[in-house]
Amino acid sequence: MLRAPGGAGGGPCVGRSSAAALLLLTAFVLSSADGVDETVNWKTKQTNNFVISRKAAAGQNDGEVSNDPITFNTNLMGYPDRPGWLRYIQRTPYSDGVLYGSPTAENVGKPTIIEITAYNKHTFETARHNLVINIMSAEDFPLPYQAEFFIKNMNVEEMLASEVLGDFLGAVKNVWQPERLNAINITSALDRGGRVPLPINDMKEGVYVTVGADVPFSSCLREVENAQNQLRCSQEMEPVITCDKKFRTQFYIDWCKISLVDKTKQVSTYQEVVCGEGILPDGGEYRPPPDSLKSRDYYSDFLITLAVPSAVALVLFLVLAYIMCCRREGVEKRNMYTPDIQLVHHSAIQKSTKELRDMSKNREIAWPLSTLPVFHPVTGEIVPPLHADSYDNTSMPLMQAQPNLPHQTQIPQQQAAGKWYP
Repeated sequence: MLRAPGGAGGGPCVGRSSAAALLLLTAFVLSSADGVDETVNWKTKQTNNFVISRKAAAGQNDGEVSNDPITFNTNLMGYPDRPGWLRYIQRTPYSDGVLYGSPTAENVGKPTIIEITAYNKHTFETARHNLVINIMSAEDFPLPYQAEFFIKNMNVEEMLASEVLGDFLGAVKNVWQPERLNAINITSALDRGGRVPLPINDMKEGVYVTVGADVPFSSCLREVENAQNQLRCSQEMEPVITCDKKFRTQFYIDWCKISLVDKTKQVSTYQEVVCGEGILPDGGEYRPPPDSLKSRDYYSDFLITLAVPSAVALVLFLVLAYIMCCRREGVEKRNMYTPDIQLVHHSAIQKSTKELRDMSKNREIAWPLSTLPVFHPVTGEIVPPLHADSYDNTSMPLMQAQPNLPHQTQIPQQQAAGKWYP
């Protein structure tokens, strides 16, 4: 049986022809006067949605609808955000906003007031409207068999449209063949940890649709659980599903992400708490302490807490300063009895240099051949060498200058400037 996704009392219906009976709660939220309340009725265990019209908030200019960019902000009255079960989406400032969700049983009978604030980004005008959601319990038709489908080629606002959701429920009904069928929940893939798709090739973010029925799963839906398809899914390959062609014309389903839940086989995990070790007995209601308690002075505790660590830190600082500055090993003895080590090295080097110079003056060495007596090339007389005592041995040249003797032929010499002199 198909039920209305709008949540306003959709009655039972049969087959694909009942898609026109799906009620979509579409309302023009913001009127000319702020604070006007509007009331809608939502049911638990089924998908509900509410469309916030941008055209109604934009107003008219000379009979034409203004094309100003408008954004909406929604929150629970008195709180900064919406309830956990209620979601909101608006793609661009030029598109409508959509509130959707599936209320929980804890909210039945409690009116939920949602504040809707519109912001005109062109004129900077704002308007506020209250939406009162009356949550009612769904009819007592248990739907223990639930299947969650991941549709890759749809966004959540597209799936919330009554005709699209009706087409999908009709396809599921043809595959599953239940007596009662209902869309329990619709969730965007982004809310389940999915990634934002790239803005190419009209890629969609994907949407999860949970469908409940009153009969066990069909053999086609269970094909994804066989070993061959599980192996193909582990290898990131498309599984072979015989009924996929019934969805492929409009919906691209990721069969590897389908989830089949049979609540008839779920065992309750609740365990009764037994008082024992580590569990205190129930002490009744909490009773705060009376006002007659005396106030405690924490000044002395503060001083002790601050003074003791400070004193210990000061003592450690003084001890470390004494060790580093006053107890340097060998400093006093070196300053009192011995000169600095660098001065000692310098003095030793000077002393050694002086001794080597004195030894070089007194050593006996063989004279070079140039200092021995030579014959005059013309007269044949022997020219005596220079006396060694009249020169410093350390600066004696290898070739000594010879005086001009009589009958000596002068040999012209080349000067540095390139000229010849006789």
